[in-house]
Amino acid sequence: MLFKSTRSNEQANKSAAEVIKQGLASDGGLFVPETIPCLTCEEIQSLCKDSYPVRAAKILSKFLGDYTYEELLSDCEKAYSEASFVGGAAPLVPIHGPFSALELWHGPTAAFKDMALQIMPRLLSRALVKTGEQRTALILVATSGDTGKAALEGYKDIDGIKIMVFYPVDGVSKVQKLQMATQTGSNVNITSIRGNFDDAQNGVKVIFGDKEMEKTLNEKGYFFSSANSINWGRLAPQIVYYVSAYCDLLLNGTCKLGDTFNVCVPTGNFGNIFAAYLAKQMGLPIGRLICASNSNNILTDFLETGTYDRNRDFYLTMSPSMDILISSNLERLLYFVAGSDKTAEYMESLKKTGAYTVDPEILAKIQKDFKGYFANEQTTAATIQKTYREYGYLADTHTAVAISAAEQYVSESGDDRPMVIASTASPYKFANNVYKAVSGNDPSSDLGALDELSSYTSTEIPYPLAGLESRAVRFTEVIDRDEMKNSILHFID
Repeated sequence: MLFKSTRSNEQANKSAAEVIKQGLASDGGLFVPETIPCLTCEEIQSLCKDSYPVRAAKILSKFLGDYTYEELLSDCEKAYSEASFVGGAAPLVPIHGPFSALELWHGPTAAFKDMALQIMPRLLSRALVKTGEQRTALILVATSGDTGKAALEGYKDIDGIKIMVFYPVDGVSKVQKLQMATQTGSNVNITSIRGNFDDAQNGVKVIFGDKEMEKTLNEKGYFFSSANSINWGRLAPQIVYYVSAYCDLLLNGTCKLGDTFNVCVPTGNFGNIFAAYLAKQMGLPIGRLICASNSNNILTDFLETGTYDRNRDFYLTMSPSMDILISSNLERLLYFVAGSDKTAEYMESLKKTGAYTVDPEILAKIQKDFKGYFANEQTTAATIQKTYREYGYLADTHTAVAISAAEQYVSESGDDRPMVIASTASPYKFANNVYKAVSGNDPSSDLGALDELSSYTSTEIPYPLAGLESRAVRFTEVIDRDEMKNSILHFID
């Protein structure tokens, strides 16, 4: 299978290894496959008997044609081992009624980004060999909290790769910040910027497109790549867990083969929910895709009106991984429903004016699959409390947004099909807000909330977060956005 840019009408001409190595297309677009492979009912039924690593290898082999199945299986078995994912990868846990939580946070950083970022470094390492690359890959990451730590953990001490992470200094939780600031590894660097996530993400995108910077890096023996979901190697593994969830619905008797189910995803950068869309296009019988947003509800408005407008108030919320006003992976959806010319036109308008409006027929296509809802801070806290007190399920702040959106959808539509809710982080990553919501009390401190939540709910602190306060802080630098280039050059010198 070959790949092309979302903004180009040229034929696909890049291999999977090439796009995983490159990250972003040279015209600023995102890489997409030339076709979407088919997933038959017979294949789904066969996958039910397989372990998660085998399911992952089989699905990824449909998209990564220049990787052998044996290579993918070896990498998946290492990435999704019991040592990394205690209790197994992506378990499906009942909440109540038709709702089940697809818990994607049992990996080494307690967030769903581990599901892709434990396998992606292995895919990139193979890509460097497959493409004959002799230079060192410099991974640039902009993070709203979880991607940064997951990427750092996945890429630390990997030969031939260095990684640099930028995050908004006041836009992540105390736990997220400490996870990054205490990161080990000889090839890593973490810098916070004054601004929000969009400032960090835009800064990284500008640097990726800077030809002079590219030349400078090349002279020093480096080239840029990305671990954000703009990289196809990050997005493809996310398709797997929706297929796996359906297999588990079949195994537990919730669905019969061919029955449809709905999916609800807490959404910021649109990558996680777009992976579910791709699974549906492959043939997975997904009914509706519920896009759940927090107070930064730009996607809710877009799915309702067809206008995407980032010229609006930005809110720092208790679900910081969704505090985003530029949802990069929406560009991939636009490509599949509108084509490359229209996508390029919309992206140019976004760059120049901060907004674009899709044609009515394009909006109608999108609305056939997607429905958007949002939860403000009060609703999110109330959902955490209700879900715990009434159903005994402890949800983090992002998962609570999705539970609220799912409840709004069911109430509005009456659709009672099984609903898989992507649970994207351990409640302990946001223990202060979760503890306050379930107990009604303020925690003693952000870190003290971990022990207090554990005591109140009689649940265990996940191993990646236990003892966090005692780890040595290595990274404290804070810079302005316009200093990002110099920070990178200093890191590689």
